[in-house]
Amino acid sequence: MEFNDRFVQSGAFEAYRTSKFPDKKLLVLSCMDTRLTELLPRAMNLKNGDAKIVKTAGAVISHPFGSIMRSILVAIYELGVEELMVVGHWGCGMASLDADRMLQAMADQGITQENILTLQGAGVDLHAWLQPVKSVEESVKATVTMIRSHPLVPAHLPIEGLVMDPDTGKLDRVSFQSTGIALD
Repeated sequence: MEFNDRFVQSGAFEAYRTSKFPDKKLLVLSCMDTRLTELLPRAMNLKNGDAKIVKTAGAVISHPFGSIMRSILVAIYELGVEELMVVGHWGCGMASLDADRMLQAMADQGITQENILTLQGAGVDLHAWLQPVKSVEESVKATVTMIRSHPLVPAHLPIEGLVMDPDTGKLDRVSFQSTGIALD
């Protein structure tokens, strides 16, 4: 909070002023991996104000009517997004996700067995919900397919699937539909 006070008082925020509308009319759905925080925008030649960036574990949309998909639809219909890119990355932590280990970690931090059983009784399959990403490429393709086939996404909207090397920033296409975005 002390840093924030100095940031605001010094006017450092001025360098980041932009509108809520993305200049490149682009939305990037990315993994929340910390290695991508600055690398991804730089590797894609994106500066503050160029794109909407939505982050989620594994760049996975787990439900077609959940908050990630709602964010995408708001970006399209309210904020002028005309292109989407789904970006996964090599070495994703979602590949090593283990539902039993995570459920044990929850118990170790005070989540009761009663809470878990209540969710299961309500039809929540925690093992399916906490399933790992088996293949980054296939996961990105599945997310692109979910967006493309969503009944509220316009058919003409260009959507690409990419996988990034978190060490070098190199992007590889795994699912392609022509877009007008130049990465140079």
